[in-house]
Amino acid sequence: MPVSDDFAENGILTRRVPGFHPREAQRQMAISVTEVIDKQGVLIAEAGTGTGKTYAYLVPALRSGKKTIISTGSKALQDQLYSRDLPTIIEALDYDGTTALLKGRSNYLCLERLEQQMLSGGDLEAEVLADVMHVRQWSTQTEDGDISRCHSVAEDSKVWPLVTSTNDNCLGSDCPRYKECYVLSARKNALAADVVIVNHHLFMADTVVKDTGFGELIPDAEIMIFDEAHQIPDIASHYFGQQLTSRQLFDLARDMIVAYRTEVRDQVQLQKSADRLTQMVQDFRLSLGDTGFRGNLRELLQNKETKRYLTLLDDALELSYDVMKLSLGRSQLLDSAFERATLYRNRLKRLIDTTIAGYSYWFESYGRHFLLAITPLSVADKFRELIKSHKSSWIFTSATLSVDEKMSYYTDRLGLENATTLILNSPFDYQHQTLLCVPRYLPPLNQPYTAKRLAAMLAPVILKNQGRCFFLCTSHAMMRGLAEEFKASLPLPVLMQGEMGKSQLLKKFVSSGNALLVATQSFWEGVDVRGDTLSCVIIDKLPFTAPDDPLLRARIEDCQLRGGDAFRDVQIPDAVITLKQGVGRLIRDIHDYGAIIVCDDRLVSRPYGEVFLSSLPPSPRTRSLEKTSYFLSQRAQRNKIVSES
Repeated sequence: MPVSDDFAENGILTRRVPGFHPREAQRQMAISVTEVIDKQGVLIAEAGTGTGKTYAYLVPALRSGKKTIISTGSKALQDQLYSRDLPTIIEALDYDGTTALLKGRSNYLCLERLEQQMLSGGDLEAEVLADVMHVRQWSTQTEDGDISRCHSVAEDSKVWPLVTSTNDNCLGSDCPRYKECYVLSARKNALAADVVIVNHHLFMADTVVKDTGFGELIPDAEIMIFDEAHQIPDIASHYFGQQLTSRQLFDLARDMIVAYRTEVRDQVQLQKSADRLTQMVQDFRLSLGDTGFRGNLRELLQNKETKRYLTLLDDALELSYDVMKLSLGRSQLLDSAFERATLYRNRLKRLIDTTIAGYSYWFESYGRHFLLAITPLSVADKFRELIKSHKSSWIFTSATLSVDEKMSYYTDRLGLENATTLILNSPFDYQHQTLLCVPRYLPPLNQPYTAKRLAAMLAPVILKNQGRCFFLCTSHAMMRGLAEEFKASLPLPVLMQGEMGKSQLLKKFVSSGNALLVATQSFWEGVDVRGDTLSCVIIDKLPFTAPDDPLLRARIEDCQLRGGDAFRDVQIPDAVITLKQGVGRLIRDIHDYGAIIVCDDRLVSRPYGEVFLSSLPPSPRTRSLEKTSYFLSQRAQRNKIVSES
């Protein structure tokens, strides 16, 4: 039976899936996925919000009976796919294959590291020590070791890096608890399963690093599906490069101390060299200055003071290496730490050598931490090789892949030659459900008073709409400035990203029913709030990446060297895709309605504004905030009447 029949008016999905309604675009996508699976080709499908792309790729994949890997954009989407969408389709199709969920190593409890913490936990903060005890108690009950199921400990607790392993610090088959290892068990299940749900970070990490176990999965998989595929180019860039982080170095120092206190007690130099390494990591972080900053590593290393601190850090790493070398063979934990120290020494020397062309050299500082990185300017060649080396069907899908109705920007970045492309518009009625407003009399961008003026302009609209609003910002500074102004002026709950975890923040927003959420970055995508709870999305300006961002600068330079127009070929497409993601937060269901307010004149005053507008859903447009308020109140009233009747 053709897959298209499953999506017909009287098809199996209509009969067996509660609330399922046939959609032509969904059926078209399912047909295209089936064809690509049959001929082992490459499909790039942009499916507008509401198309139902998840079912459109799940049904053909399961019908094919072939081994399938599905990669999602985040762990939250991974869990949703595995626990909600996949079981629904399995039941509808009477599918008898096996499924598995596979997350990255840091998502599973490491029993050996937990035990080490129990033995050496004397200098832990009281709060962390209490969490260690909670984890210990939970470890006696868990079957899969997935730390997201440990509800007695916060997801951002400092304990998790202490009781989970990384590719760097895992002891592998030398681990005393190897046979009980949750990561090993999850990987075995994945190897045996017919359908495996992973996420992009895990897929790329294991593709590049060839991490033990998962590397065996990829040759066997006949179908590769990437949901939220717009994230792939940037994630791939990171994994095809190299990084060294303060967290890795702190972790190394911590393992040296644990080994000294539990197994190599006569080597006091271990404690001293680990303390020195910790101190040098902290000093180097302080030398970087502001938190939440991303900059050019090449330029940074021209600063004599910073270079001095980096040299001191390098010396401390060398000392740790030399001290550990004296005790090799006495402790598995220490032997593993020594291998990492060797790796980090070489990586640091590679990062300091900024003369090699074809890479972006950059750093990031955040809170107590930093990251040093090199990233290839293009992953097209490497990704092309990856696809050629695996005789599989490759499907890339997202709501935001095209720019101005063209796929070339995406296909060029990933080197996807001879791919079938498909653009399916959203079935939602944006003409009646939405209104796009670019207000008149906007304050100039990037001025100290911009946040104050914007807040004063938009407060009446937000108030009249009774909150129910996301204010998406392009910088942390604007987010903090706006949140401060709104908290002082609005008699509504004002929530700000960072005040609590993302999931908690969303729960509070939904339960309040009249809140304003001011956020940046992570709230531009992967957030699904349906119904009247969210009826207005405000965006502070067009989301162009900051021109001093080192990754962007490097891509601009590369584009110019190839004779391209960097603004047209790099900056605009990046910003268009980000804007589409932000706007996509508003309409998530056939009954949703709302206004999008973009506080940037350039959308209507500059020629390139047309590229943005033609890439967005076809909403009616206005420049009046009064008309926007009227539209929102009319729609709210109409929805109330409908729900009461």
